[in-house]
Amino acid sequence: MDARPQIGQFVKVLRGKDEDSFAVILAIVDERFVMIADGNKRRFDGPKKKNVLHLELQSAISPEVSSSMHETGRVTNAKLRYAIQKFVNAKGE
Repeated sequence: MDARPQIGQFVKVLRGKDEDSFAVILAIVDERFVMIADGNKRRFDGPKKKNVLHLELQSAISPEVSSSMHETGRVTNAKLRYAIQKFVNAKGE
């Protein structure tokens, strides 16, 4: 597993008020920070800037989110919610 965060990758939030929730990486800011959203509380147009140290990178990457971001530079909140739902169900949490 690549230790570097990637666009479309699932993360578990370890710190902050969204602790223990899952989100998807939308953008890489720099070495330390990424922008995440879950399509619900954190929508695509208001992503949260998170320190990578406060996130637990999951081994899965959402192909839907990843391809959408690479093709159009954006992704719908419904797609984010759907991807996270699918991921959480598959993970069995």
